[in-house]
Amino acid sequence: MPTYIDIHDAPGATPRDVANAHERDLHVQHKHGVEYLKYWHNHEKGKIFCLCTAPSAEAAAAVHREAHGLTAERIMEISPDVAEAFMGAAEIDEGGAAIFPGSTERDPGTRTILFTDIVGSTSMTQRLGDEIAFALLEVHDRVARGALASTGGREIKHTGDGIMAAFLSAASAVRCAMRIQEGLLDHRKENPGRPLQVRIGIAVGEPIERSNDLFGTTVQLAARLCAHAEPEQILVSNAVAELCLGKALPLKDAGAVNLKGFDEPVHVHCILGAPG
Repeated sequence: MPTYIDIHDAPGATPRDVANAHERDLHVQHKHGVEYLKYWHNHEKGKIFCLCTAPSAEAAAAVHREAHGLTAERIMEISPDVAEAFMGAAEIDEGGAAIFPGSTERDPGTRTILFTDIVGSTSMTQRLGDEIAFALLEVHDRVARGALASTGGREIKHTGDGIMAAFLSAASAVRCAMRIQEGLLDHRKENPGRPLQVRIGIAVGEPIERSNDLFGTTVQLAARLCAHAEPEQILVSNAVAELCLGKALPLKDAGAVNLKGFDEPVHVHCILGAPG
């Protein structure tokens, strides 16, 4: 049965309000062949995300209408792998709210994860030598960190030939990726003898945070998208594309791709206007 995530704008809703609405969903969902699995509530942003399996988006909406009348602004179908990437491996409390494993606190929110990867970093070092390769790595770091600073991103760690970063906004992550590619394009124009290219992958979900690092399916998906991207290309998950609707970003549906570690093909989008 298809898996859906619905998104509610609910400013002012309290955790108890959301828990009560979810409980009412559970009482009527069987009439429509729907199963609401868990939800996440971002009280600060006034957003509620619900994960369910349903025969159709209309059936999922019908449950909300009958149960409490709080219909979603958007309902999107996602693959099981992307559902897990979006909602993460979080456990749920008795009311169905997503929580950290081993904790009674609700997860504070979804995050958008971005990876960069310098194309051919090993061969570049062999061809140009350590000093020049290191200088090009510094160019990447300067451009990437400048883009992060201007778009509200947080660098999680340096991977040796790229960076991993997190954002509270999917649109901000996409804008950051575009600025990185634009900055590196400017560098290539000024230094044609020392071309520097990167791949970028972006995914959104509910990763687990421990010791100032992030883990889980969301992180794995972003890393796999980065590895799958062509030089100078930006690939994003379908959930990122859905969250960027109405943001005037140049997204293009790129279909389904097979990614290592994911059992089912993953629906992806690419960013038009990036150099690649």
